Amino acid sequence: GLEREDAMKIHVLVDDLESPSFEVEHGLSLFVETGTQNVLFDMGTTAMFIGNAERLGLDISAVDVAAVSHGHDDHGGGIPAFLETNDKAPIYLNEHAFEPHFTKRKSGQILFNGLMPDLLDSDRIKLVGDTLRIDDELFLFSDVTGERLCSSSNRKLLVTDGKTYQHDPFLHEQNMIIETPDARVLIAGCAHHGIVNIMDRAMEHAGGPMDFVIGGFHLSNPRDGGCEPREKIEAIADYLLSFPTTYATCHCTGTEAFGMLKEKMGDRLEYALTGKTFEF
Repeated sequence: GLEREDAMKIHVLVDDLESPSFEVEHGLSLFVETGTQNVLFDMGTTAMFIGNAERLGLDISAVDVAAVSHGHDDHGGGIPAFLETNDKAPIYLNEHAFEPHFTKRKSGQILFNGLMPDLLDSDRIKLVGDTLRIDDELFLFSDVTGERLCSSSNRKLLVTDGKTYQHDPFLHEQNMIIETPDARVLIAGCAHHGIVNIMDRAMEHAGGPMDFVIGGFHLSNPRDGGCEPREKIEAIADYLLSFPTTYATCHCTGTEAFGMLKEKMGDRLEYALTGKTFEF
């Protein structure tokens, strides 16, 4: 491997909440400097992640590896901008990511919120099955089977067989484990499978607990408001606290749910605001 330059750093390029001197949108994008390579995890809804990266002194053209957590446009909408700005990094998505995805609004209206299938024309799009070890540091997995403490707002998210709409089983959702000498980190995009079940599987794959977990925990419906019940959120907090892990969450967790988690978790949980950097 390459010489390690310094500690691992995770920079938040896009999140939903207002943040001084950064642009924000409904979406998620994280830039990870592992010490030997640059990794981009998710790309927000638009090209906004590129300008925010520049404000942080980060160069999107220097990304070596990219991954998109699932086939929704608030995580993969920035793919075309990434392909234009960076001419080398492969983009890993689950093999189901380009199937059509939809969201149902309160009004009953059903809207497409998937990724554009013509992106598959790019030879830099790499489709992944249940698991993929990219290299010594990076591991992708989508083989989450547990069903404890999942978000009820998943019910608004749909797929189609061409005739009718069904609840999305989230076959297209993948997570990333990054292991360096500094830290073992789990990144979850939206945790539609439930952060509890994703962590269970991550610890099986990694052979032990994480040092740090970051991502959206999907405890609200970001477009319609609404929050998961307190008892569910407190049960998730209890589970998270049972490991020697620190956490940062954002995006689809929702501020109300974040507040409830924070009450129980204290300094073990931070908000991953746009522009924030976590170091290990």
